[in-house]
Amino acid sequence: MAIKSSKETAVSVGFLSPFMLLFGIFLIFPIFYSFYLSFFGSPTDYSLSNLEFVGLDNYVRIFTDFQFWWSLMVTAVYGLLTIPLGIAASLALALLLDNKLFGKSFFRSAFFLPNVLDMLVVGVIWTLIYAPKFGALAQLTTFIMSEDNFFNTTGLLGSPYTALPAVVFAMVLKGAGFGMVLFLAALQNIPQAVYEAADIDGASEWQKFWNITVPLLKPIIVFMGITGVIGALNAFTEIYAMTSGGPQVVIGGETVGSTSVAGYYLYKQFESGNYGYAAAISYMLLIITLGITWLQQRLAARKSAQEVGK
Repeated sequence: MAIKSSKETAVSVGFLSPFMLLFGIFLIFPIFYSFYLSFFGSPTDYSLSNLEFVGLDNYVRIFTDFQFWWSLMVTAVYGLLTIPLGIAASLALALLLDNKLFGKSFFRSAFFLPNVLDMLVVGVIWTLIYAPKFGALAQLTTFIMSEDNFFNTTGLLGSPYTALPAVVFAMVLKGAGFGMVLFLAALQNIPQAVYEAADIDGASEWQKFWNITVPLLKPIIVFMGITGVIGALNAFTEIYAMTSGGPQVVIGGETVGSTSVAGYYLYKQFESGNYGYAAAISYMLLIITLGITWLQQRLAARKSAQEVGK
């Protein structure tokens, strides 16, 4: 038996070794190397061949970098918009399709399809939709308004007041299909006897939704909240494709991008050759992500404990 077990282990390791090799090269090594890199700087030619040890200077610099804190604030606004709207849109689609609606299989596939598309492709498509003068939205509004309307001249992505909400709207529509699938699975696992008992007690549709459906969907809501926070802190591709961090605004004497989220600011530092500082920012974002995730889980666990205690 021992020989057979050893042979099975060797075969398993053999099949896993290509994946483990790639996993180590492209994920494990970069994690440790970026942490090592965060203690170095390249003050002259901005190349990896001219690194100088700077200790904690990169981390200290973060606390005095107005651009970084602005990007965190934009990221917070982005998350506060995308997470609740994404959960609401996903739940609305799930409730709509959790019935005997004709063609519901087709609509489920249609709503989920945008989630399969690459983020860059979706960003480019929405950029073309929002584009002034020749964009689909601009062409549509010319039939309703005059040709010099906002959508036809400036465009949603051209104004610092509408650029971020326009990106949020596009991303909510893209991700709603994934949340819809999660909510649909949870809804179909709720026993119908619970609703029948509520009907006997004279509960209204709203009371059944708020007091039965929502509490039983809480694990999915918490999951989408946590992944939404991580997604907001890692947001980059949609900003890169749709706005490139702009339009620019002046805040406190500093010129900043109205859609420059933390992930995009990190990319700009790397693009500028500030590799050590970019690595330090990435670890700061990791700490923030872990902290927010831990806090969300603690609050959810405490609230569940209070409900059980009642």
